[in-house]
Amino acid sequence: MKAPPLQRIDHVHVFVRDRAEALRFYAEVLGLAPLPEFAHWAAGGGPLTLADAGGTVHVALFESPGAQPNRSTVALGVDGAVFARWQRHLGAALGEPPAVHDHGAALSLYFDDPDGNPFEITTFDAEAAREALRASGVPPRSAGG
Repeated sequence: MKAPPLQRIDHVHVFVRDRAEALRFYAEVLGLAPLPEFAHWAAGGGPLTLADAGGTVHVALFESPGAQPNRSTVALGVDGAVFARWQRHLGAALGEPPAVHDHGAALSLYFDDPDGNPFEITTFDAEAAREALRASGVPPRSAGG
């Protein structure tokens, strides 16, 4: 039996040691804010659900004092025109810009949250991203380096 089609990623579970500290990181670095309609879940010990301004990217923060990174990378997609802006923003927010990894068909930026959960900003609009990066003086690295 063939599986029905999937329509989107609804949200990603992220486990953190200190939800208040994590909320600051996610707001400052990724621009995510709590969704008021799901605040009651967090009050009951459940997830604090965050979203981007457009409401299309959702992350559910679960507090766990002994949280260990799950090593499941949360990959967030952007178009090529804003990829270089993300690289500059992450540099300012994290203190050092992440390297640009050129995978041929895609370009990616990799970084971790304070609990070691890995994130990726990626674009398949590779030529536009390369052009924006050249204009800002940032050389992409190959996928192997």
